[in-house]
Amino acid sequence: MQQNSSKRLKSNEHISAGELTIRVDELDGSNKQEVVQFLSQRPIHTVHMIEFINDNGLVSPLNDSTFYGCRNRERQLEGVALIGDSTLLETTTDRATQALAEVAKTCATAHVITGEKERINNFWDYYADAGQGMRHAHRELLFELKWPIQALPEVSDLRLATPDDLELVATTQSQIASNEAYPNPLRRETEDVRQRCARFIEQRRTWVAVQDNVIIFKADVTFDTSSVIYLDRVCTNSDRRPQSYALRCMSQLARTLLRRTDSVCVLVNENDKKAHKFYRLSGYKLRSIYETIFLTNQP
Repeated sequence: MQQNSSKRLKSNEHISAGELTIRVDELDGSNKQEVVQFLSQRPIHTVHMIEFINDNGLVSPLNDSTFYGCRNRERQLEGVALIGDSTLLETTTDRATQALAEVAKTCATAHVITGEKERINNFWDYYADAGQGMRHAHRELLFELKWPIQALPEVSDLRLATPDDLELVATTQSQIASNEAYPNPLRRETEDVRQRCARFIEQRRTWVAVQDNVIIFKADVTFDTSSVIYLDRVCTNSDRRPQSYALRCMSQLARTLLRRTDSVCVLVNENDKKAHKFYRLSGYKLRSIYETIFLTNQP
């Protein structure tokens, strides 16, 4: 079992938060079904943790973090958190947020804390007194698209990327990355751009529209479940085609994805007004504001 913190909370240790006593324990494989069921109550906000569990299990060095569960006296979950390099959490009570913040304070390897703005601000109130300092706070807007959607004319060029597209996709992705002041911690990337692009193409998760050996539209599927699909690294080439073409690509892609999921989501930089307008024109609705806190030991 991996070691993420300079001080570990013992499995039999209780934390008093509020009038009742609750308990925080490390989770293991025997808890998988219960934890996934708990997280599935709000899938657009918890799919990131669900995907890590489905891909790697509750205990895995690939998670770069440790899963903790917070239970009440009836042994019911009131909170689940992935605490480590990137900290994510889902709680149903304020006392669970406080208890998990107490554990997070002991993690010396933490780089970022991310989640819904109100929840993260509440978590920070409990964490800040003895945890790491804040280096920077970054906000994103969560947009969601569900049926019914507007059906625009189809685009004949939109398709899944193939290995022949790798150089074009990698070049485009490098340009996107160079324009990002702060990377999205939910991506959990440990490989270079070209390797990542090749893996996504192999997994049939990259969609492109290419004309004259130029990418006109591109989108990656980063999280894919029956409840929600997340898009990321969406880019359009307005120099080659008008915005209406990109809107048609988004409409066609959404119709394809919504045949196998309940909703499609995307996180957009708070200051990217052009992207906000684009997603609203595509039928997406603002659902939440996300906050990412970069800690002082962030490289």
